[in-house]
Parts: sequence; C-alpha cells; structure tokens
Amino acid sequence: MGMMDLETTEQGFLISSADWNEAVAQQLATLNHIQLNAEQWEIIFFIRHYYQCYKHLPNARVFTKAIAKELGETKGNSRYLHKVFPDGPLKYACKLAGLPKPPTCL
Repeated sequence: MGMMDLETTEQGFLISSADWNEAVAQQLATLNHIQLNAEQWEIIFFIRHYYQCYKHLPNARVFTKAIAKELGETKGNSRYLHKVFPDGPLKYACKLAGLPKPPTCL
C-alpha cells in the first residue's frame, strides 16, 4: 500500500490535525473516494486557515458566509459548495483538511 497509517476517528476524521499535510489530504480523499481538484483544495486551505484563526469550526451558514467574504459570492453559496463536495461541503472540507468533525455535522 505505501500509505501511512493515519489515526482517524470511526467517522474518518484525523485524530491529530498536526499530522496533516497535503499528502495526508490526498490519502484522506482516497479513503473517501474523492479525486481532489483545485476547487476542493481551495476550500480545504480556506477551512484550515479559518480554524487556525478562530480556533473553532463554523456551522454551515457561517462557513458559506466566510467563503463569500474571502473568495467571493460565486463560491460562497451552497450550490457551488455542494458541487465541490456533494456529500456535505463543511463535513468533507473539515475531514480532508484534517480538522475535527464540525459540531453541526451528524
């Protein structure tokens, strides 16, 4: 396999966000059957930066608003974000960014 053994929760979230790097993101994506593209990377880096700044994760609405503020209205809307991460933008952005599970996600 050649993959590092990532320590993740039962739901596939990285246990220590300090373990994260781009190779880890690729690996998490592979585990989730996601082929990472530029749009997804942009959101992943966005949420990592957000978490570093605020030390907490936003709910979906705040997440969408923060993206709109930072990346523009074309990306800060749920239609775009669901195109990027169809199974749940905030959940998968956090998962692939090596962050904890967002409080609003089941």
